[in-house]
Amino acid sequence: MTGTSTTIASKRAGTDLVGIYLNDHLAGATAGTELARRVAKSHQNGPDGSTLRQFSKDVADDRASLVRIMSSLGVTIRAYKVYAAWLGEKAGRLKFNGHLLTRSPLSSLEELEILELGVQGKAAGWRTLLTLAQTDHQLDSGQLERLISRAERQAELLEEVRRRAADRVIRSRTAG
Repeated sequence: MTGTSTTIASKRAGTDLVGIYLNDHLAGATAGTELARRVAKSHQNGPDGSTLRQFSKDVADDRASLVRIMSSLGVTIRAYKVYAAWLGEKAGRLKFNGHLLTRSPLSSLEELEILELGVQGKAAGWRTLLTLAQTDHQLDSGQLERLISRAERQAELLEEVRRRAADRVIRSRTAG
């Protein structure tokens, strides 16, 4: 291979890797959006209902931001990954948690923990894109910094809600 063809092949491989990476994050964002909606709905009448409704909207907005970023970079969305993530989230609802027809007290705690992990992964993805923005001027560093800040606030919010859910589970154990 000549130097020029090696450089072209190297750039193409890098672009392909970014595309794979972003599609993997889009799959996670799809599952996370669905889970956030479900969690908000299951808490709609509780003390965290309005907080989780807003969180759910923010997660959907973050997913839309990722789609726009992918478009600006010319990354093709791999529908099979999006559908697989969507189906995976639906399948994840089938848990053997000791409650066949009702919602287990553990469901909220586990879902909040999954969401918190997802938000941490999302923040890592935004930070990776911020690094890429140093050399790819199609990316808006300011927007990525705002997305990172929002993810950090989301993680703090989820940790507060998760702690309350953990407290409820612990209290139900000691009461029973």
